[in-house]
Amino acid sequence: MGRSENGPLLRLIEQEGFDVFLTGDQNMSNQQRLEGRPFAVLILSAINWPVVRPHVEKIAAAIQEAQRGTVELIDCGVFTPRSKPNAG
Repeated sequence: MGRSENGPLLRLIEQEGFDVFLTGDQNMSNQQRLEGRPFAVLILSAINWPVVRPHVEKIAAAIQEAQRGTVELIDCGVFTPRSKPNAG
């Protein structure tokens, strides 16, 4: 999602009264002003389920402790694609 798509999304989150916005878009903070919004922004370092799964408790705790107007990166590791075996 680029800047033009994120703006309406952030406005919708504000309009709907969300407390926390959880995203895997690590570039969003470079594209939009996220601090000071009426909701917390939590950015995951990875969004691939096998990588994120062991960190679910950490993510849940971050959601519970999130403060409106703040932006936090949650380190869930990094997805590393497996190399495909050579055919033949």
